[in-house]
Amino acid sequence: MDIIEKAIKVLNADGIVVYPTETVYGLGGDAFSDDAIVKVYEAKNRLISKPMSIAVSDFEMLCAVGRIGPCEEEFVNRFLPGPVTIVVRARSTVPGILTGGTGLIGIRYPDHPVALQLLAGFDSPITATSANQSGAKDPVTPDECHVLYDLLIDGGKLAGTPSTVVDLVNRMIIRNGAQSSEITSWLSGTE
Repeated sequence: MDIIEKAIKVLNADGIVVYPTETVYGLGGDAFSDDAIVKVYEAKNRLISKPMSIAVSDFEMLCAVGRIGPCEEEFVNRFLPGPVTIVVRARSTVPGILTGGTGLIGIRYPDHPVALQLLAGFDSPITATSANQSGAKDPVTPDECHVLYDLLIDGGKLAGTPSTVVDLVNRMIIRNGAQSSEITSWLSGTE
């Protein structure tokens, strides 16, 4: 059994997996399992009231969890997959705990072969939060992942620039990161 198959078994059992992305290491649990979500919040020592992003493997999965209109689709076609987290209106399929009561959900569509293989094999969204204690340094190597987990997929040293978080509902950047200047131009219509 390869590491992706093992990781999928862990996710199916409400376990937690550390996985590489094109930015930093992510902490993944089944985004539709209350038990797995709570484990991720506890592992990070993160307040339950804070929203948490999820990761998807394709446009179809993205549309199953987020409300994607023409503007959002144009953005997705331009910037995803890639080092960007989009914030859109959540569909009713998304557990309320992940939205922090806002009705909005952050969605990552990573551009990393291992992350995409894991997501496609699991065939469901997983949490997409960094594999660190809340507020600590983002982990770019496996030994920087100081959280409880059931399985770690070693992707070596990662780029380390966090994803840009862009609120497509209010058309603003929440956190600058990779590609933020191009995103700013797109939001202002100057691209």
